[in-house]
Amino acid sequence: MKYVAVTACPTGIAHTYMAAEALEQAAKAAGDEVLVETQGSAGSTPLSAADIAAADAVIFAADVGVRDRDRFAGKPVVEASVKQAINDAAGLLGRAKDAAAEQPAGAPEPAGASESAAEEPELASKVFAGTGFGTRLRQWLMTGVSYMIPFVAAGGLLIALSFALGGYQITDAPPVTGNFDAASLVSWAALFNQIGTLAFEFLVPVLAGFIAFAIADRPAIAPGFVGGAVAVTVGAGFLGGLVAGLLAGAVIAGLKRIKVPRGVAGIMPVVVLPLLGSLVVGALMFVLIGKPIAVAMAALTGWLTGLSGANAALLGALLGAMIAFDMGGPINKVAYTFAVGGLSIGTTASLEIMAAVMAAGMVPPLALALASAVRGKLFSPAERASGRAAWLLGASFITEGAIPFAAGDPLRVIPSIVIGSATTGALSMTFGATLRAPHGGIFVTPLVGNPLAYLAAIVVGVVVAAVAVLFAKQLGRPAVEQPAPEAAAAVPA
Repeated sequence: MKYVAVTACPTGIAHTYMAAEALEQAAKAAGDEVLVETQGSAGSTPLSAADIAAADAVIFAADVGVRDRDRFAGKPVVEASVKQAINDAAGLLGRAKDAAAEQPAGAPEPAGASESAAEEPELASKVFAGTGFGTRLRQWLMTGVSYMIPFVAAGGLLIALSFALGGYQITDAPPVTGNFDAASLVSWAALFNQIGTLAFEFLVPVLAGFIAFAIADRPAIAPGFVGGAVAVTVGAGFLGGLVAGLLAGAVIAGLKRIKVPRGVAGIMPVVVLPLLGSLVVGALMFVLIGKPIAVAMAALTGWLTGLSGANAALLGALLGAMIAFDMGGPINKVAYTFAVGGLSIGTTASLEIMAAVMAAGMVPPLALALASAVRGKLFSPAERASGRAAWLLGASFITEGAIPFAAGDPLRVIPSIVIGSATTGALSMTFGATLRAPHGGIFVTPLVGNPLAYLAAIVVGVVVAAVAVLFAKQLGRPAVEQPAPEAAAAVPA
Protein backbone atom coordinates (compact mmCIF):
# COMPACT_ATOMS: atom_id res chain seq x y z
CA MET A 1 0.00 0.00 0.00
CA LYS A 2 1.06 3.56 -0.65
CA TYR A 3 -0.28 6.38 1.48
CA VAL A 4 0.16 10.13 1.71
CA ALA A 5 -0.44 11.95 4.98
CA VAL A 6 -0.61 15.43 6.44
CA THR A 7 0.17 16.11 10.10
CA ALA A 8 -0.54 19.41 11.84
CA CYS A 9 -0.95 20.47 15.48
CA PRO A 10 -1.91 23.90 16.85
CA THR A 11 1.63 25.01 17.73
CA GLY A 12 3.30 23.11 14.90
CA ILE A 13 6.28 22.26 17.08
CA ALA A 14 6.30 18.74 18.51
CA HIS A 15 3.13 16.75 17.86
CA THR A 16 3.28 17.52 14.13
CA TYR A 17 6.65 15.84 13.70
CA MET A 18 6.11 13.07 16.25
CA ALA A 19 2.95 12.00 14.40
CA ALA A 20 4.83 12.01 11.09
CA GLU A 21 7.60 9.85 12.52
CA ALA A 22 5.12 7.40 14.05
CA LEU A 23 3.32 6.99 10.71
CA GLU A 24 6.58 6.46 8.84
CA GLN A 25 7.79 3.83 11.31
CA ALA A 26 4.46 1.98 11.32
CA ALA A 27 4.34 1.93 7.52
CA LYS A 28 7.90 0.62 7.32
CA ALA A 29 7.10 -2.13 9.81
CA ALA A 30 4.06 -3.17 7.75
CA GLY A 31 5.95 -3.12 4.46
CA ASP A 32 3.95 -0.14 3.19
CA GLU A 33 5.02 3.32 2.05
CA VAL A 34 3.84 6.65 3.42
CA LEU A 35 4.89 10.17 2.43
CA VAL A 36 4.10 12.79 5.06
CA GLU A 37 3.63 16.53 4.67
CA THR A 38 4.27 18.19 8.04
CA GLN A 39 2.38 21.47 8.18
CA GLY A 40 4.39 22.69 11.17
CA SER A 41 6.07 25.86 12.37
CA ALA A 42 9.24 25.08 10.43
CA GLY A 43 7.33 25.18 7.16
CA SER A 44 6.52 22.22 4.96
CA THR A 45 7.40 20.74 1.60
CA PRO A 46 4.07 20.07 -0.14
CA LEU A 47 3.38 16.61 -1.46
CA SER A 48 3.77 16.46 -5.22
CA ALA A 49 0.77 15.94 -7.47
CA ALA A 50 2.33 12.68 -8.68
CA ASP A 51 2.67 11.32 -5.14
CA ILE A 52 -0.93 12.20 -4.33
CA ALA A 53 -2.16 10.62 -7.56
CA ALA A 54 -0.26 7.40 -6.83
CA ALA A 55 -1.54 7.07 -3.26
CA ASP A 56 -4.11 4.45 -2.33
CA ALA A 57 -5.45 6.57 0.54
CA VAL A 58 -4.89 9.83 2.42
CA ILE A 59 -4.38 10.25 6.17
CA PHE A 60 -5.03 13.56 7.91
CA ALA A 61 -3.59 13.54 11.44
CA ALA A 62 -4.39 17.11 12.40
CA ASP A 63 -5.89 19.18 15.20
CA VAL A 64 -6.22 22.26 12.98
CA GLY A 65 -7.41 22.87 9.43
CA VAL A 66 -5.37 21.11 6.74
CA ARG A 67 -4.10 23.63 4.19
CA ASP A 68 -4.93 23.11 0.51
CA ARG A 69 -7.08 20.10 1.20
CA ASP A 70 -8.66 20.25 -2.24
CA ARG A 71 -5.52 18.58 -3.64
CA PHE A 72 -6.74 15.27 -2.26
CA ALA A 73 -10.22 15.35 -3.82
CA GLY A 74 -11.42 11.92 -4.92
CA LYS A 75 -9.08 9.98 -2.64
CA PRO A 76 -10.21 7.83 0.30
CA VAL A 77 -9.52 9.90 3.40
CA VAL A 78 -9.00 8.87 7.03
CA GLU A 79 -8.95 11.60 9.66
CA ALA A 80 -7.69 11.55 13.23
CA SER A 81 -5.97 13.72 15.80
CA VAL A 82 -2.18 13.92 15.98
CA LYS A 83 -2.31 12.16 19.34
CA GLN A 84 -4.10 9.19 17.76
CA ALA A 85 -1.36 9.01 15.12
CA ILE A 86 1.34 9.06 17.80
CA ASN A 87 -0.29 6.44 20.02
CA ASP A 88 -1.68 4.09 17.36
CA ALA A 89 -0.13 4.75 13.95
CA ALA A 90 -0.56 1.11 12.94
CA GLY A 91 -4.28 1.28 13.66
CA LEU A 92 -4.57 4.47 11.62
CA LEU A 93 -2.84 2.80 8.68
CA GLY A 94 -5.24 -0.10 9.04
CA ARG A 95 -8.18 2.28 8.81
CA ALA A 96 -6.65 3.81 5.69
CA LYS A 97 -6.29 0.37 4.13
CA ASP A 98 -9.94 -0.39 4.85
CA ALA A 99 -10.99 2.98 3.40
CA ALA A 100 -9.00 2.27 0.23
CA ALA A 101 -10.76 -1.08 -0.14
CA GLU A 102 -14.20 0.48 0.31
CA GLN A 103 -13.61 3.43 -2.04
CA PRO A 104 -10.77 2.92 -4.52
CA ALA A 105 -8.75 6.07 -5.21
CA GLY A 106 -10.37 8.15 -7.89
CA ALA A 107 -13.75 6.44 -7.53
CA PRO A 108 -16.81 8.66 -7.65
CA GLU A 109 -18.05 9.98 -4.33
CA PRO A 110 -21.23 8.57 -2.77
CA ALA A 111 -24.52 10.09 -3.87
CA GLY A 112 -25.17 13.40 -2.22
CA ALA A 113 -21.55 14.00 -1.28
CA SER A 114 -20.82 16.31 -4.19
CA GLU A 115 -23.93 18.35 -3.49
CA SER A 116 -22.91 18.77 0.15
CA ALA A 117 -19.37 19.73 -0.82
CA ALA A 118 -20.64 22.24 -3.35
CA GLU A 119 -22.78 23.91 -0.74
CA GLU A 120 -20.02 24.28 1.85
CA PRO A 121 -16.54 23.32 0.58
CA GLU A 122 -14.69 25.65 2.91
CA LEU A 123 -16.28 24.31 6.09
CA ALA A 124 -15.55 20.75 5.02
CA SER A 125 -11.93 21.67 4.37
CA LYS A 126 -11.33 23.05 7.85
CA VAL A 127 -12.78 20.42 10.17
CA PHE A 128 -13.04 16.67 10.32
CA ALA A 129 -16.04 15.35 8.44
CA GLY A 130 -18.74 13.94 10.65
CA THR A 131 -17.37 15.29 13.93
CA GLY A 132 -19.52 16.83 16.62
CA PHE A 133 -19.85 20.54 17.30
CA GLY A 134 -17.54 20.39 20.32
CA THR A 135 -14.71 18.92 18.27
CA ARG A 136 -15.20 21.45 15.48
CA LEU A 137 -15.29 24.31 17.97
CA ARG A 138 -11.97 23.18 19.44
CA GLN A 139 -10.44 22.94 15.97
CA TRP A 140 -11.64 26.42 15.06
CA LEU A 141 -10.22 27.92 18.25
CA MET A 142 -6.92 26.04 17.94
CA THR A 143 -6.53 27.21 14.34
CA GLY A 144 -6.77 30.81 15.56
CA VAL A 145 -4.33 30.14 18.38
CA SER A 146 -1.83 28.46 16.04
CA TYR A 147 -1.66 31.56 13.82
CA MET A 148 -1.47 33.85 16.85
CA ILE A 149 1.44 32.10 18.57
CA PRO A 150 4.17 33.47 16.23
CA PHE A 151 3.03 37.01 17.07
CA VAL A 152 3.04 36.15 20.77
CA ALA A 153 6.51 34.66 20.53
CA ALA A 154 8.00 37.53 18.55
CA GLY A 155 6.36 40.29 20.57
CA GLY A 156 6.82 38.65 23.96
CA LEU A 157 10.49 37.84 23.48
CA LEU A 158 11.25 41.33 22.17
CA ILE A 159 9.48 42.96 25.10
CA ALA A 160 11.18 40.65 27.60
CA LEU A 161 14.56 41.38 26.00
CA SER A 162 13.90 45.10 26.17
CA PHE A 163 13.24 44.84 29.92
CA ALA A 164 16.44 42.83 30.37
CA LEU A 165 18.45 45.55 28.58
CA GLY A 166 16.73 48.70 29.75
CA GLY A 167 14.67 47.86 32.83
CA TYR A 168 10.90 48.11 33.23
CA GLN A 169 11.03 51.91 32.85
CA ILE A 170 11.84 51.39 29.17
CA THR A 171 8.11 51.54 28.47
CA ASP A 172 8.30 55.30 29.13
CA ALA A 173 11.01 55.86 26.49
CA PRO A 174 10.12 58.30 23.68
CA PRO A 175 9.38 56.93 20.16
CA VAL A 176 12.54 55.70 18.47
CA THR A 177 11.55 57.33 15.18
CA GLY A 178 13.16 60.58 16.30
CA ASN A 179 15.28 59.57 19.27
CA PHE A 180 17.30 56.52 18.24
CA ASP A 181 21.02 56.38 19.07
CA ALA A 182 22.75 53.29 17.63
CA ALA A 183 25.50 53.58 20.24
CA SER A 184 23.07 53.57 23.16
CA LEU A 185 21.92 50.34 24.80
CA VAL A 186 18.83 52.14 26.10
CA SER A 187 17.86 53.12 22.54
CA TRP A 188 18.11 49.50 21.43
CA ALA A 189 16.03 48.44 24.40
CA ALA A 190 13.40 51.04 23.47
CA LEU A 191 13.45 49.83 19.86
CA PHE A 192 12.88 46.22 20.93
CA ASN A 193 10.10 47.27 23.28
CA GLN A 194 8.26 49.33 20.69
CA ILE A 195 8.52 46.65 17.99
CA GLY A 196 7.35 44.00 20.47
CA THR A 197 4.46 46.18 21.61
CA LEU A 198 3.32 46.64 18.01
CA ALA A 199 3.51 42.88 17.45
CA PHE A 200 1.35 42.36 20.53
CA GLU A 201 -1.29 44.70 19.13
CA PHE A 202 -1.95 42.13 16.40
CA LEU A 203 -2.72 39.30 18.83
CA VAL A 204 -6.46 39.69 19.14
CA PRO A 205 -7.16 40.60 15.48
CA VAL A 206 -5.05 37.66 14.26
CA LEU A 207 -6.79 35.30 16.68
CA ALA A 208 -10.24 36.46 15.55
CA GLY A 209 -9.32 36.52 11.86
CA PHE A 210 -8.06 32.96 11.75
CA ILE A 211 -10.84 31.53 13.91
CA ALA A 212 -13.18 32.98 11.30
CA PHE A 213 -10.95 31.59 8.53
CA ALA A 214 -11.17 28.10 10.05
CA ILE A 215 -14.97 28.31 9.97
CA ALA A 216 -15.67 29.91 6.59
CA ASP A 217 -12.34 30.19 4.76
CA ARG A 218 -10.80 33.31 3.18
CA PRO A 219 -13.90 35.52 2.85
CA ALA A 220 -14.14 35.45 6.67
CA ILE A 221 -10.61 36.73 7.34
CA ALA A 222 -11.40 40.44 6.90
CA PRO A 223 -14.57 40.38 9.08
CA GLY A 224 -12.63 38.41 11.70
CA PHE A 225 -9.77 40.91 11.76
CA VAL A 226 -12.22 43.81 11.92
CA GLY A 227 -14.11 42.19 14.79
CA GLY A 228 -10.85 41.54 16.63
CA ALA A 229 -9.75 45.15 16.15
CA VAL A 230 -13.08 46.38 17.49
CA ALA A 231 -12.66 44.05 20.49
CA VAL A 232 -9.35 45.77 21.25
CA THR A 233 -10.87 49.23 20.76
CA VAL A 234 -13.75 48.65 23.19
CA GLY A 235 -11.55 46.88 25.74
CA ALA A 236 -12.98 43.38 25.19
CA GLY A 237 -9.47 41.98 24.74
CA PHE A 238 -8.66 38.30 24.24
CA LEU A 239 -12.13 37.05 25.14
CA GLY A 240 -13.65 39.56 22.73
CA GLY A 241 -11.37 38.26 19.99
CA LEU A 242 -12.63 34.71 20.53
CA VAL A 243 -16.24 35.85 20.26
CA ALA A 244 -15.54 38.09 17.27
CA GLY A 245 -13.86 35.27 15.37
CA LEU A 246 -16.73 32.86 15.98
CA LEU A 247 -19.24 35.56 15.08
CA ALA A 248 -17.43 36.46 11.85
CA GLY A 249 -17.18 32.84 10.80
CA ALA A 250 -20.88 32.24 11.50
CA VAL A 251 -21.93 35.39 9.62
CA ILE A 252 -19.90 34.54 6.52
CA ALA A 253 -21.00 30.88 6.59
CA GLY A 254 -24.59 32.11 6.70
CA LEU A 255 -24.13 34.64 3.89
CA LYS A 256 -22.54 32.00 1.68
CA ARG A 257 -25.74 29.99 1.78
CA ILE A 258 -27.64 32.76 -0.02
CA LYS A 259 -28.18 31.95 -3.69
CA VAL A 260 -27.04 34.80 -5.97
CA PRO A 261 -27.07 35.33 -9.74
CA ARG A 262 -24.11 33.86 -11.65
CA GLY A 263 -22.87 37.34 -12.56
CA VAL A 264 -22.59 38.31 -8.88
CA ALA A 265 -21.12 35.00 -7.68
CA GLY A 266 -17.67 35.87 -9.03
CA ILE A 267 -17.27 38.91 -6.78
CA MET A 268 -18.90 37.42 -3.69
CA PRO A 269 -15.72 36.02 -2.05
CA VAL A 270 -13.52 39.07 -2.60
CA VAL A 271 -15.97 41.99 -2.33
CA VAL A 272 -19.50 41.25 -1.14
CA LEU A 273 -18.84 38.75 1.66
CA PRO A 274 -15.92 40.68 3.25
CA LEU A 275 -17.88 43.93 2.97
CA LEU A 276 -21.13 42.70 4.47
CA GLY A 277 -19.36 40.53 7.03
CA SER A 278 -17.16 43.39 8.24
CA LEU A 279 -20.17 45.68 8.49
CA VAL A 280 -22.29 43.19 10.43
CA VAL A 281 -19.53 41.99 12.75
CA GLY A 282 -18.14 45.48 13.36
CA ALA A 283 -21.57 46.88 14.16
CA LEU A 284 -22.47 44.03 16.51
CA MET A 285 -19.14 44.25 18.33
CA PHE A 286 -19.36 48.04 18.72
CA VAL A 287 -23.03 48.29 19.66
CA LEU A 288 -24.16 45.05 21.32
CA ILE A 289 -21.47 42.51 22.17
CA GLY A 290 -18.23 44.38 22.82
CA LYS A 291 -19.19 46.32 25.94
CA PRO A 292 -20.52 43.36 28.00
CA ILE A 293 -17.39 41.38 27.14
CA ALA A 294 -15.26 44.38 28.12
CA VAL A 295 -16.97 44.38 31.52
CA ALA A 296 -16.21 40.66 31.89
CA MET A 297 -12.58 41.22 30.89
CA ALA A 298 -12.27 44.02 33.44
CA ALA A 299 -13.61 41.67 36.11
CA LEU A 300 -11.15 38.96 35.03
CA THR A 301 -8.27 41.43 35.11
CA GLY A 302 -9.30 42.59 38.57
CA TRP A 303 -9.50 39.01 39.78
CA LEU A 304 -6.05 38.20 38.43
CA THR A 305 -4.59 41.37 39.92
CA GLY A 306 -6.05 40.52 43.31
CA LEU A 307 -4.67 36.97 43.40
CA SER A 308 -2.32 36.32 46.26
CA GLY A 309 -1.34 33.65 48.75
CA ALA A 310 -3.41 30.48 48.70
CA ASN A 311 -5.58 31.61 45.78
CA ALA A 312 -2.56 32.22 43.55
CA ALA A 313 -1.01 28.90 44.55
CA LEU A 314 -4.26 27.06 43.83
CA LEU A 315 -4.51 28.61 40.36
CA GLY A 316 -0.88 27.75 39.66
CA ALA A 317 -1.45 24.15 40.77
CA LEU A 318 -4.53 23.82 38.56
CA LEU A 319 -2.77 25.22 35.48
CA GLY A 320 0.29 23.07 36.17
CA ALA A 321 -1.85 19.94 36.40
CA MET A 322 -3.63 20.82 33.14
CA ILE A 323 -0.33 21.38 31.32
CA ALA A 324 0.93 17.93 32.33
CA PHE A 325 -2.27 15.92 32.03
CA ASP A 326 -2.28 15.33 28.26
CA MET A 327 1.20 16.67 27.38
CA GLY A 328 0.37 19.01 24.53
CA GLY A 329 -3.21 17.88 23.96
CA PRO A 330 -6.45 19.89 24.26
CA ILE A 331 -6.34 20.34 28.05
CA ASN A 332 -2.70 21.44 27.86
CA LYS A 333 -3.60 23.94 25.14
CA VAL A 334 -6.43 25.41 27.22
CA ALA A 335 -4.01 26.21 30.05
CA TYR A 336 -1.35 27.52 27.65
CA THR A 337 -3.87 29.68 25.75
CA PHE A 338 -5.13 31.13 29.03
CA ALA A 339 -1.58 32.10 29.96
CA VAL A 340 -0.79 33.55 26.53
CA GLY A 341 -4.02 35.53 26.56
CA GLY A 342 -2.97 37.07 29.86
CA LEU A 343 0.18 38.47 28.24
CA SER A 344 -1.99 40.96 26.37
CA ILE A 345 -3.33 42.18 29.73
CA GLY A 346 0.19 42.79 31.01
CA THR A 347 -0.54 42.79 34.74
CA THR A 348 1.93 41.29 37.20
CA ALA A 349 -0.50 38.46 37.96
CA SER A 350 -0.84 37.55 34.27
CA LEU A 351 2.96 37.46 33.91
CA GLU A 352 3.13 35.20 36.97
CA ILE A 353 0.64 32.86 35.29
CA MET A 354 2.81 32.67 32.17
CA ALA A 355 5.84 31.83 34.30
CA ALA A 356 3.94 29.15 36.20
CA VAL A 357 2.63 27.52 33.03
CA MET A 358 6.02 27.40 31.33
CA ALA A 359 7.76 26.10 34.43
CA ALA A 360 5.12 23.40 34.90
CA GLY A 361 5.36 22.42 31.23
CA MET A 362 9.07 21.69 31.57
CA VAL A 363 8.59 19.30 34.49
CA PRO A 364 7.20 16.11 32.82
CA PRO A 365 10.06 15.46 30.34
CA LEU A 366 12.75 16.50 32.82
CA ALA A 367 11.27 14.35 35.59
CA LEU A 368 11.06 11.28 33.38
CA ALA A 369 14.57 11.89 32.07
CA LEU A 370 15.79 12.03 35.68
CA ALA A 371 13.83 8.95 36.72
CA SER A 372 15.08 6.87 33.79
CA ALA A 373 18.65 7.94 34.51
CA VAL A 374 18.45 7.17 38.25
CA ARG A 375 16.65 3.80 38.02
CA GLY A 376 17.11 2.64 34.45
CA LYS A 377 16.07 -0.93 35.28
CA LEU A 378 12.50 0.25 35.79
CA PHE A 379 12.32 1.46 32.19
CA SER A 380 12.54 -0.28 28.84
CA PRO A 381 15.53 0.33 26.53
CA ALA A 382 13.31 2.49 24.30
CA GLU A 383 12.21 4.56 27.30
CA ARG A 384 15.79 5.03 28.43
CA ALA A 385 16.66 6.29 24.93
CA SER A 386 13.66 8.64 25.08
CA GLY A 387 14.88 9.82 28.49
CA ARG A 388 18.17 11.02 27.03
CA ALA A 389 16.29 13.15 24.49
CA ALA A 390 13.80 14.32 27.13
CA TRP A 391 16.46 16.43 28.88
CA LEU A 392 16.61 18.83 25.94
CA LEU A 393 12.89 18.63 25.18
CA GLY A 394 12.01 19.49 28.77
CA ALA A 395 14.52 22.31 28.94
CA SER A 396 12.96 23.70 25.75
CA PHE A 397 9.40 23.63 27.18
CA ILE A 398 8.30 20.79 24.88
CA THR A 399 6.04 18.85 27.21
CA GLU A 400 5.43 16.27 24.49
CA GLY A 401 8.81 14.77 25.40
CA ALA A 402 6.95 12.81 28.10
CA ILE A 403 4.58 11.10 25.65
CA PRO A 404 6.73 7.98 24.99
CA PHE A 405 6.71 7.23 28.73
CA ALA A 406 3.01 7.96 29.24
CA ALA A 407 1.97 5.93 26.20
CA GLY A 408 3.62 2.80 27.59
CA ASP A 409 2.56 3.20 31.23
CA PRO A 410 -0.17 5.85 31.54
CA LEU A 411 -1.60 4.82 34.91
CA ARG A 412 1.73 5.31 36.67
CA VAL A 413 3.26 8.11 34.63
CA ILE A 414 0.39 10.57 34.16
CA PRO A 415 -0.63 10.97 37.84
CA SER A 416 3.04 11.34 38.80
CA ILE A 417 3.81 14.12 36.33
CA VAL A 418 0.52 15.87 37.14
CA ILE A 419 1.57 16.00 40.81
CA GLY A 420 5.01 17.34 39.92
CA SER A 421 3.74 20.00 37.51
CA ALA A 422 1.03 21.10 39.94
CA THR A 423 3.72 21.51 42.60
CA THR A 424 5.85 23.64 40.30
CA GLY A 425 2.89 25.78 39.22
CA ALA A 426 1.87 26.44 42.82
CA LEU A 427 5.43 27.28 43.91
CA SER A 428 6.07 29.56 40.95
CA MET A 429 2.92 31.56 41.70
CA THR A 430 3.73 31.65 45.41
CA PHE A 431 7.28 32.90 44.71
CA GLY A 432 5.96 35.60 42.36
CA ALA A 433 8.13 34.67 39.36
CA THR A 434 7.10 36.57 36.21
CA LEU A 435 7.67 35.99 32.50
CA ARG A 436 6.69 37.81 29.31
CA ALA A 437 8.17 35.25 26.91
CA PRO A 438 5.56 32.67 25.80
CA HIS A 439 8.11 30.01 24.91
CA GLY A 440 11.79 29.16 25.22
CA GLY A 441 11.92 27.08 28.37
CA ILE A 442 15.05 27.28 30.45
CA PHE A 443 16.77 29.35 27.77
CA VAL A 444 14.72 32.47 28.56
CA THR A 445 15.53 32.36 32.29
CA PRO A 446 17.48 35.67 32.03
CA LEU A 447 14.14 37.26 31.11
CA VAL A 448 12.35 35.87 34.19
CA GLY A 449 11.48 38.01 37.14
CA ASN A 450 12.79 36.36 40.36
CA PRO A 451 14.75 33.72 38.37
CA LEU A 452 16.26 31.84 41.33
CA ALA A 453 12.85 31.12 42.81
CA TYR A 454 11.59 30.17 39.36
CA LEU A 455 14.39 27.62 38.92
CA ALA A 456 13.84 26.32 42.43
CA ALA A 457 10.16 25.71 41.64
CA ILE A 458 11.14 23.71 38.54
CA VAL A 459 13.71 21.64 40.43
CA VAL A 460 11.26 20.80 43.22
CA GLY A 461 8.56 19.78 40.75
CA VAL A 462 10.98 17.62 38.76
CA VAL A 463 12.14 15.82 41.90
CA VAL A 464 8.57 15.32 43.15
CA ALA A 465 7.44 13.89 39.79
CA ALA A 466 10.52 11.67 39.41
CA VAL A 467 10.12 10.24 42.93
CA ALA A 468 6.41 9.66 42.31
CA VAL A 469 7.12 7.80 39.05
CA LEU A 470 9.77 5.61 40.61
CA PHE A 471 7.56 4.83 43.61
CA ALA A 472 4.60 3.98 41.35
CA LYS A 473 6.70 1.71 39.16
CA GLN A 474 8.13 -0.16 42.15
CA LEU A 475 4.66 -0.70 43.59
CA GLY A 476 3.38 -2.43 40.50
CA ARG A 477 6.28 -3.78 38.49
CA PRO A 478 5.20 -6.32 35.86
CA ALA A 479 5.76 -9.94 36.92
CA VAL A 480 7.97 -10.59 33.88
CA GLU A 481 10.58 -8.23 35.29
CA GLN A 482 10.90 -10.22 38.53
CA PRO A 483 13.12 -13.29 38.94
CA ALA A 484 11.13 -16.50 38.52
CA PRO A 485 11.88 -17.99 42.00
CA GLU A 486 10.86 -14.84 43.78
CA ALA A 487 7.74 -14.58 41.70
CA ALA A 488 6.82 -18.15 42.53
CA ALA A 489 7.52 -17.64 46.22
CA ALA A 490 5.32 -14.55 46.25
CA VAL A 491 2.29 -16.51 45.11
CA PRO A 492 0.10 -17.51 48.11
CA ALA A 493 -0.28 -21.25 48.73
